[in-house]
Amino acid sequence: MAVLIVGGGIGGLTAALALAQQGLETHVFEQAAAFEEVGAGVQISPNSARVLHALGLEKPLRPFVFLPETAQIRHWRHGKTIAETPLGAQAREKYGAPYYHIHRGDLIRVLHEAAQQSPLVSLHSQTRIEAFSQNRSGVSLTHAGKTYTGEALIGADGIHSAMRTQLWGAEKARFTGHVAWRALVPREKLPAHLIPPKASLWWGPGKHFVHYYVQGGAMVNCVCVVEKQGWEVESWRHAGKADELAKDFASWHDDIQQLIAAAAPDSLFKWALFDRPPMPTWGKGRVSLLGDACHPMLPFMAQGSAMAIEDAAVLANCLTHASDVPTGLQRYEALRKPRTAQVQNTSRRNARVFHMGGIGAFLRNQAAARAGQNAMEKIYAYDALHLGIEET
Repeated sequence: MAVLIVGGGIGGLTAALALAQQGLETHVFEQAAAFEEVGAGVQISPNSARVLHALGLEKPLRPFVFLPETAQIRHWRHGKTIAETPLGAQAREKYGAPYYHIHRGDLIRVLHEAAQQSPLVSLHSQTRIEAFSQNRSGVSLTHAGKTYTGEALIGADGIHSAMRTQLWGAEKARFTGHVAWRALVPREKLPAHLIPPKASLWWGPGKHFVHYYVQGGAMVNCVCVVEKQGWEVESWRHAGKADELAKDFASWHDDIQQLIAAAAPDSLFKWALFDRPPMPTWGKGRVSLLGDACHPMLPFMAQGSAMAIEDAAVLANCLTHASDVPTGLQRYEALRKPRTAQVQNTSRRNARVFHMGGIGAFLRNQAAARAGQNAMEKIYAYDALHLGIEET
C-alpha cells in the first residue's frame, strides 16, 4: 500500500513515520521550499510523547527538549500560585511518558531527519497540491504535470486545508474576539531565576499569558491571548509591535513586564483566533483528514500538536489492520472524532474560564486549587498506540 500525505508539518511527518513503521510506503507533499514550521514553542504532553518515543525519537529529541517540573497557574496582578500540577519525573512515572517543551522548528527538524532516513518515506517539497481524484482502486494527485498515485490520501495540510475544501466545500469560521501573540525571549536577557522551570499560565480578566522554556532552556516561549476587536487576520506570519503588546499587559505583574521588554523583536507575531466547530464527517472513500485540517484547536489546552500526533498513530494502526482502505479510514475517524471533538469543545470552554473577572474569577480559582493534578489526567493517560489494531 502507498499512502499520499498532503502537508509536511508535525502531523503529516508523524503520520509518514507511523505508517512506515507499519511497513507502508508514504509520499509527503509540502508546498514550502523546505520542511520547516512557522511559530515558536509547542507543548508535547505524555499522550503525544509516547507516540514519538515509539517511533524511536526519544534520543533525537533529547538535545532540543526542556522538561518542566510542574504546570502552574498564577494570578495576573500579584503573581501568587492558584494551582500547580507535578510534571517532570512524576508525570513520566504516572503516564509512562514525559512532558516536553520544544521549539516547533526543532520538532520538525527531528521528524524530517527521521523521515529522510526511512526507505519507505518519500519527501516532496515545493509541491502545492490543490486537488485530487479517487476511484474504487486508488487516489491520484497531479503537480506540474506529474501524477502521483496511491491507495489512500491523507490531508494534513493545516487549518486552511485545500483537501478539506475539495471534500466538503469552503468552511465558515467565526472570529472569537480574541487576538493571540507569540514571542521568544533569550534567557540571557532575563534576571537569573526570574522564570521558573515550569509551564506557567497567568489568568487575568479578558486575557491570559503563557510562558515556558524551549531550546533546552535557552529561550522562553511566550503565548498570550487578549480579547479585542478590530483585528481579524488569521496568519501566524504577521509581525506584531512590542509597544502594542506592552500596552495590552500594562497593568500586569512585573515578571510579565520584563518578559515583554526582553522579547526578541523579530520573534513577535500576532494573529486572530477563529473558531471552527467539530466536523460531522472527515473523509470520503479513500481520502481522510488529520490534525488541524479536521479538528483545529483554540490554544487553551496546548493540545493542537498532540492531537495530530495521536491521529498519526491511530491512522497507521487502522490502515494496517483493516480489510480495505475505506474501512480503515472509517475506523480511524470513528476512533478519533469523539476524542478530538471533546478537546475542541473543552478548549472553547477554557477561553471563557481563563478570562473571568470579579466573583467568577474568585470561584474559578478556588475550584482550580481543589482540582489539582487530576484536571488533565484523561488527556495525558490516552494511549493512541493500541487503538485501531483490531478491526471491529
